[in-house]
Amino acid sequence: MQHRPRVLLQAKAIKPFLPEGIAERVRPIAFRLPSGGRASGYNAELLPEICEIYLAAREARALPPNQRHIAQAAEMLVRGLARVGIIALVDEATGYQEVRTKNALEKILAEFVDKELRPYIKTFPADFYKEIFRLRGLDYSTDTVARPQYFGNITNDIVYRRLAPGVLEELKRVQEVGPTGAKKHKLFQRLTQNVGYPKLREHLGSVVTLMKLSDGWDEFKARLDVFHPRTEGNQAILPIDVPIRERPSGKR
Repeated sequence: MQHRPRVLLQAKAIKPFLPEGIAERVRPIAFRLPSGGRASGYNAELLPEICEIYLAAREARALPPNQRHIAQAAEMLVRGLARVGIIALVDEATGYQEVRTKNALEKILAEFVDKELRPYIKTFPADFYKEIFRLRGLDYSTDTVARPQYFGNITNDIVYRRLAPGVLEELKRVQEVGPTGAKKHKLFQRLTQNVGYPKLREHLGSVVTLMKLSDGWDEFKARLDVFHPRTEGNQAILPIDVPIRERPSGKR
């Protein structure tokens, strides 16, 4: 990015499209590279603004043929910036990605969360819900698939929050919602086929085993926190407090 912004802004074709005061903001900034060398560049946050200038000039058909490729590149950058923050993008281009923990999280999410919606396949075994009913002291009926609404919160807590950092938040972010606010697909339908979905199935098998080895919800949660702790850094583990009718310990 060194010197390029200033050269771009000096083009005669875009002068009518320059916002007031931008010339003063395009000043070189000295910085040190991760390798230790010194360099100079410009405020990365100017890049989207420069892209918009060239796109506006192109729309007005003010760009000469030898500058139209710049508008084309600007359009590609704007699309990319809609998905990745400008600071993260520039850090990656200049070698700072190793310094930013955000990139590590993005790699995890790329491995776990798919851009495409997977076809629905029955994923959660019946024993998963049957054991939750038992451990929570609730009557389990095979005549209906209806479950208490708070089971969704329980599932998020004991499953999705323990797969990998940020996975639950990303799955919720990309989850499609209908006009009435109803979710159009299950969270697991966005998990990747090679990493996310197999990890979920493996986790569910382990969770159900821990459930069957436990006589009560607190015992199960204690075991779960040991074998599959939450992946949200050093946050305290807070139990989901839902009023329930408890059965004597061990009763099935």
